[in-house]
This record gives sequence, C-alpha cells and structure tokens, in this order.
Amino acid sequence: MKRLIVIGGSKGIGKAIVTSLLSFYDEIVNISRTSPVESHPNLKHFSCDILNDELPEIDEADGLVYCPGSINLKPINRLSIDDFRNDFEINVIGSVKAIQTYLPALKNGNKPSIVLFSTVATKLGMPFHASVAASKSAVEGLTKSLGAELAPTVRINAIAPTVTDTDLASKLLRNERMVENMIERHPLKKYLQPQEVADMAAFLLSDKAASFSGQIFEMDCGIVSFKL
Repeated sequence: MKRLIVIGGSKGIGKAIVTSLLSFYDEIVNISRTSPVESHPNLKHFSCDILNDELPEIDEADGLVYCPGSINLKPINRLSIDDFRNDFEINVIGSVKAIQTYLPALKNGNKPSIVLFSTVATKLGMPFHASVAASKSAVEGLTKSLGAELAPTVRINAIAPTVTDTDLASKLLRNERMVENMIERHPLKKYLQPQEVADMAAFLLSDKAASFSGQIFEMDCGIVSFKL
C-alpha cells in the first residue's frame, strides 16, 4: 500500500496537498485538529493536536508532510518570550515530534520522503517577522542536518513560500488595497495560491525528485531572487 502522512491537512496548503494527491496514494492519513470537509475512500482522518496528543500508530509510510505553521507578525518590543516559544513549538518541535514518531514507518516504506515548510522571511529581512523567521530558520537547519543524517534512505526537503492565499495569511490580504500592494511587491506581480505549493510538495515526494535532499526550495514570486 502506498501511504502518505499529512500533518495539518484540513486547511490551506495542507488541504491542497491532500486533495491533489488522493488519486496518487492508496491511503492518505490526515492528522489534524479539525476534520476535512470532504470525504474520500483513500482519506483517513485522525483528530489530533500535534503538540499535546499522542500521535496514531502507523507502521509503514512512503511520505510525510508537516504543514502546521504560524504568521505572528509584531514589532520586537511587542513579541513576548512566549510568542517566540509558541512559534518554535508549532514550527520546529511539532516537526521533530512527527519525524521521530514516523521515521520507523518511513524506513519501512518505498523511497520515503519528508517535506517541511519554511518561509521567504528567513532569507529576506522583513520588519515584524522576528519570531516566525527565527523558528523557520531552525526548520531549514533541521532539513539540512536530517538530509545528511538520513541519506540515502529517507529524503527530506523544505518549501519556503512567499505569501499564500490561505486563512493563515488572511490578515495580509484582508482588503483590495492590501491585495494590490502584495501583488506589486513581487517582481512576478503575483503571490501564491495553495495549489501551486501543493504541486511543489507533490514533486518533492515523487521519484522525479530522487536527487534532492536537504534542500530549501524558495517559491518567492521573485521577491527574494530579484531586485528590479
């Protein structure tokens, strides 16, 4: 059985990944605090808080995607130590917990692959991103270290998207003016849709990406790569 584990697959990018890959896997296990709206014979759901609950036992898997994240944008003098701690918990500790739990299952799978998520804010200094950039930078370090440690058995890569049209980013796109400004900030005159990111995740999970591990893939619509 070809099986994919998705942590946080009920909303946003995670939901797009699950929906896109249902026909490519015999079973997708979605582990999330909320249930997915749709049902599908290939989709199994476990209601679970990644940080506080015991994760379900799975004996074999070919892929693991960790989607939970945070966008906690505040000036440094308004960020509490707990803000930093909470962002680190959801972005880093949650990833580590998922990987440690399901690494034996992945090693039992066929050409297993892990996909994590970073952000363009680790490369491009932006005001008010101190907490999220710090935690996502740790995700990138984790990706590179585990890429070396787990080679050649398990591949691991991370996607670093710019603003993506999800509920998590709704405050950044809450009116027409903010949408226009966001489009204008990016050299490609667009921001991301969840499906675009899901397509990249699907590629990294597939055999087509067999030569990639420990890499950070910036989906930046040019905001990091170009200066026009």
